[in-house]
Amino acid sequence: MAGVVILAANGLLIAAADTTGSSILEPAAGALLGQFYGAGSVAQTTAKLGRTPPVHLTYYAWTDDWTGTVTKQDLAAGRIPLVNWEPHKIDFTKIVDGSLDATIVARANGSKALGKKFFLDFAAEMNGDEAWGGNNAPLYVAAYRHIHDLFVAAGATNVVWAWCPNVTDINGGNKNTMDYYPGDAYVDWTGVDGYNWGTTNGGWQTFQQVFKDIYPLLAARKKPIMIGEMSSAQAGGDKGKWIDEIIPTLRASFPLIKCLVWFDINKEADWRISSSPESEAAFIRMAKDPYFNP
Repeated sequence: MAGVVILAANGLLIAAADTTGSSILEPAAGALLGQFYGAGSVAQTTAKLGRTPPVHLTYYAWTDDWTGTVTKQDLAAGRIPLVNWEPHKIDFTKIVDGSLDATIVARANGSKALGKKFFLDFAAEMNGDEAWGGNNAPLYVAAYRHIHDLFVAAGATNVVWAWCPNVTDINGGNKNTMDYYPGDAYVDWTGVDGYNWGTTNGGWQTFQQVFKDIYPLLAARKKPIMIGEMSSAQAGGDKGKWIDEIIPTLRASFPLIKCLVWFDINKEADWRISSSPESEAAFIRMAKDPYFNP
């Protein structure tokens, strides 16, 4: 996709997509910032931050046509869609044996017709309690490869494939995480979804502590890394400080993380940007930092 830069009347950068011209949307420097807009609209968040994060995370069920209005609006505005395709109640053996090819081919053809690059994250957190395919790693890999191959056969070369396991496996740790890896030929970006849960799920963790164990496993693939979902709870510590530490930690410890997507919603915990005035102020500082304006 050709570089797209959109400036507001006040001169602030509000959208930028693929400004490097990279075939897999990797920025030449710094990292891309993304968001799931669960706590407000794109327009409301743009007004709050003074810019629009260039990556927009959306969620779709197996039969949903995610090549429609929202994805087209993102591409037209210069944003990069991050499509999270969730196969609820789908038997992965039916993906592998071709029984569900009609749906897959329809999405592949729709993707090709979009004509611009975007991220596709199929069955994220497969190693965790999402349990896609029953936490059966070989079955998951076979299904992922089958879908990928059908997209390639359809000519949907504008799809950039992201693979985002949970930060820990279903039983904790990362003993089996890479068993779910489809292979270098099938993945453009490795990734991870991870959170600081605050007062639950092990207590408060710094940004570095959340991702330090899985990062070497992903970095070994020598591909750009995406944090496909992340946030910090409000309760249990200093969320503003937690956010302020993100960019220094990326620079010092996680240089291959090239995209970070914030889960902006009050759900299992208060993940919102604006869970407190201090959290909002810190996020605005981060969003305007040159590191996230590559």
